[in-house]
Amino acid sequence: MRGHPPLTPDELARACAEAMAATDLASREMGIELQAVGPGRATTRMRVAATMANGHGMCHGGFVFLLADTAFAYACNTYGDVTVASGCDIVFAVTAHEGDELTAEAVERARFGRNGIYDVSVRRSDGELIAEMRGRSRTTAGKILS
Repeated sequence: MRGHPPLTPDELARACAEAMAATDLASREMGIELQAVGPGRATTRMRVAATMANGHGMCHGGFVFLLADTAFAYACNTYGDVTVASGCDIVFAVTAHEGDELTAEAVERARFGRNGIYDVSVRRSDGELIAEMRGRSRTTAGKILS
């Protein structure tokens, strides 16, 4: 962003998130919305649709993971460098159902070299924990903003 004053950390995080959101068709098609973003953190929201139910009538875990992974992606890409997941682990605590509003909050735990560790909590609107995910990130040579 030559010729412009430097962005504050919060402005950089928001600009990176907006650039990513503009091309993230998968998250947009699933109704995932970015609620908040800042350096090393992000919050996303999604309402469970009928088309997200598995064979047991519960929200398919893949959609819960997608919500958590989206928050993780926004959080680890708040510094201007293209950063990708190098691995994730998720624990499902309770099931979600059609109509539930889920929120995923990603928080950076550590950044070292090109690596990062992020924890993501997925909760239903009543505050009940649905899932916990730990994501590991790896920064590439690319830049999000030009």
